[in-house]
Amino acid sequence: MPSLPERPPAHHRTAGLILAAGASWRLGRPKQLLPYGRGVLLDAVLATARDCGFDQTVLALGGSAAEVQRTVDTTGCDIVLNPDFGEGCSSSISAGIAALRPDTDAVVLLLGDQPEVRASTARALAELLFAAGTDAGRSAPGIAVCRYDDGVGHPLAFTRRMFPELAALHGDKAVWRMLAERAADVVELPVPGTVPLDVDTDEDYRRVLAALEGAQ
Repeated sequence: MPSLPERPPAHHRTAGLILAAGASWRLGRPKQLLPYGRGVLLDAVLATARDCGFDQTVLALGGSAAEVQRTVDTTGCDIVLNPDFGEGCSSSISAGIAALRPDTDAVVLLLGDQPEVRASTARALAELLFAAGTDAGRSAPGIAVCRYDDGVGHPLAFTRRMFPELAALHGDKAVWRMLAERAADVVELPVPGTVPLDVDTDEDYRRVLAALEGAQ
């Protein structure tokens, strides 16, 4: 697919894409609905997305979608139901990209089971995409990632010229392969601390709850 050209609007229109379609096979119950703070895990991620002030927020659901919609306040989200959620998160990325408004300049990917990500980090990541291209003689990067003390992690941000490639991804780790193949297009945002925890197992969940309790 051909790349989409960058546009230089006065305000770069940024969307947030929340990947929350997982079936929680390893956990055995919907991780989106695990108690967390005063709500559930996905509530915390949606609160972060709202604090980011995205021009559009897309929520990709799949496994347990009906229960999630009954339980979680998704006000302000454009919900995308991904029937292929069993094929990995790339199928949710593809479905989410298809739901973006035509004037979207960048998208920030957020994981629906990673409540520790801060809105300030996501905002800075999106800003870096365009600020990094204003230096004399430097072309704008297509991808921005978070560089934590112990490695690269979410959230990830992509400009519109990367949308066709994102939409064509296949497999659970495809986005990481894309980052490796597109290394020349990647800019890093230094973020203090370790990569935020995500929840795949009961042990992960216990660690996330312990981190929340320690932060209070």
